[in-house]
Amino acid sequence: MATIGNTYPQLIDMHKASAEGTVIELLKQNNPILEDAIATPCNMDALHRHSIRTGYPTVSWGRLYKGVKASKSTMQQVDDTTGFLQARSEIDVNLLKLAPDPAKARLVDSAPYLEVMNQEMATGMFYHNTDATPEKFKGLSPRFSLYNTNIPDPTKPNIANQVIHGGGSGADNTSIWFVTWADHATSLLYPKASKAGVQVEDKGTEKVFDGNGDPYYAKVTTFQWDMGAFVKDYRYNVRIANIDVSDMMAGTVDVWALLRKAYYRMFQVYGIGALGGKSACYMNRQVLEVLDAQSTDRALIAANPNYTALGQAQVEGKLVRTYREIPIRMTDALLNTEALVGSVAI
Repeated sequence: MATIGNTYPQLIDMHKASAEGTVIELLKQNNPILEDAIATPCNMDALHRHSIRTGYPTVSWGRLYKGVKASKSTMQQVDDTTGFLQARSEIDVNLLKLAPDPAKARLVDSAPYLEVMNQEMATGMFYHNTDATPEKFKGLSPRFSLYNTNIPDPTKPNIANQVIHGGGSGADNTSIWFVTWADHATSLLYPKASKAGVQVEDKGTEKVFDGNGDPYYAKVTTFQWDMGAFVKDYRYNVRIANIDVSDMMAGTVDVWALLRKAYYRMFQVYGIGALGGKSACYMNRQVLEVLDAQSTDRALIAANPNYTALGQAQVEGKLVRTYREIPIRMTDALLNTEALVGSVAI
C-alpha cells in the first residue's frame, strides 16, 4: 500500500510551495547536454535505420589493352530504437480548492517531474544500454566501450580508436566526452509520429483510487518523453575514459594532455562548417575544477608549460569556457563511479 504523504501532495506541501512564491530546487542538476543536442525524427516509425560505409571500392591505374576490374564499397546497416519515459501527477481537487492560485499550484507541482525527466535523459545519453534495459535507448558509453591499445591506423577504422585510456585502474573512474551534434554525427531521436521534447497533457478531473481502493477525484497531469539516440559517424566523438578520480584530485592526472589527445582523435575536415553541427566537451564538476586549477595555478604552469588558460567565448549569448574554441560544458550526469573500460588491439 502506498503511503499518501510520500506519493501525493499534501496541504503542508502546498503551504511550503506558496510561502515565498518560489521553490528552490536543491536537487536540480546541471545538464547542458539537453541544451546542445539536436533531435531528428525516426525514418521508420519508432526505429531509425542508417548505413555506415565500412569499405571503399578499389581503383587501379590503366594500361593499354588491359581491362578494369569491377569493385564496390561495403556498407553496414545500423538500427537505433527509441523508448518513452512517463510520469503522472495527481492532486486532490479538494486540496486545489484551498490554493490561492490553483493553476500556479499545478505548475509548481509539474516542475520536479520535468527536472527528473531531464536528469534521466541526460544520464541515458551517457549510460543507458538496450542490451540490459531494452525498454530504454542506447546511449554513448555502450557504443564507446573499448579503447585501442595500438596507435590508431586510419586504414583500420574502428570505434575503439575514439576512446582514450585515462590511466585509471580502479573503480572510481569518470570520463570526458567530445560530442558533435549534427545529422551526420550524433543526434537525439524521436518517433516519426511523435514530437521532440516532453509532452505535457492536462487530463482534467479524473476518478482515482487510494491505497485501499476507495475513489476520490483529482486533477491529473501526464508527462511523456519519446527519445532515442543515434551516432551516424562515430569519428566526430571522442571519449576519454578511465580517469581515476582520486588520482586526479591528488594532482597526478594531466587533464590537459588528455584533452589534447582527444582533440586530435576527432575527425576534422577543412570547410566542415558547410556540413553544419556543433561540438562540445562534457565533464563533471570535479574534472572541471582540476582543469581550472591546472590552468590558473602558477606553480603548476611553471612546472608544466603545456598548461594554459582556458578560453572563453559567447555561445548563444552566454559566456562559456572553451578548449580550442570548443565549449566546455559541466554536467552532473557524468559519474565518478564508472567501471573500468576495457581494451582491444587493432
